[in-house]
Amino acid sequence: MTVLITGSRGAVARTLIGLLRERGLAVRAASSRPAGPETIRCDLTDPSTFAAALNGVTSVFLYAEPSHIGAFTEEAAAAGVEHIVLLSSSSVLAPDAEKSPLATSHLDVERALDASSLHSTSLRPGAFASNALAWSWSLRSGRPISLPFPGAHSDPIHEADIAEAALAVLTDPGLGGRPYTLSGPESLTFTEQLDILSRVTGRPFPFRQVTREEWKQEMAEHIPASYADSLLDWWQSSDGVPVEPTRAVPELTGHPARTFATWARDHADDFRA
Repeated sequence: MTVLITGSRGAVARTLIGLLRERGLAVRAASSRPAGPETIRCDLTDPSTFAAALNGVTSVFLYAEPSHIGAFTEEAAAAGVEHIVLLSSSSVLAPDAEKSPLATSHLDVERALDASSLHSTSLRPGAFASNALAWSWSLRSGRPISLPFPGAHSDPIHEADIAEAALAVLTDPGLGGRPYTLSGPESLTFTEQLDILSRVTGRPFPFRQVTREEWKQEMAEHIPASYADSLLDWWQSSDGVPVEPTRAVPELTGHPARTFATWARDHADDFRA
């Protein structure tokens, strides 16, 4: 068994690579920008890189890049790939998924995999706990964190739980072939997450409530307007509305999903610099 890990510089992929190697499985780490000799080039926006990356591969951990997914599935089928595990998103379940920039890239890849001859499994996490790392930018600049909807709920999931779920479906054929909606164990508002980070790190996490337009202006250099609007709509829809956690992580990994407090302890140094 040889597993191709696309997007190998990402937190989920890095963790998954370690888990697979602990099992003694062959791993082929791939990235659009390889950082060293142990990583090969596989740019999901460049089909010319697919054949070499897929040669001899039995399974793939795939990031959701739709631009050339048809060519990727054709190359994977030709290479004899037996299983593709897609890192998708729970945003594909939203009623407006086909119109939402948050969801469309994941939805397009899911549909392409379903239409192909390949055996595939979609992992659909909700909010990544690591999204909180963006708050460190404000802290380092001495500014309060801007929150347009401080009471918006999400189900932050630890990247280690996503990686362990991927490990489970990659190594147990009986688990594949269907989607899994992954979540953390609890529904938390943004202010509750900030309180947890403050307790764990021993430093204040000040915030200020801003309007939608103020937040968009602050993020204009980093987030396209259409994507920002989709995020804001999602936060507004969950303002004061708790999220119902799923049971997929414990069912796949055999242990409860890690709490946001656990994630905060694991990443406390990222907020102390």
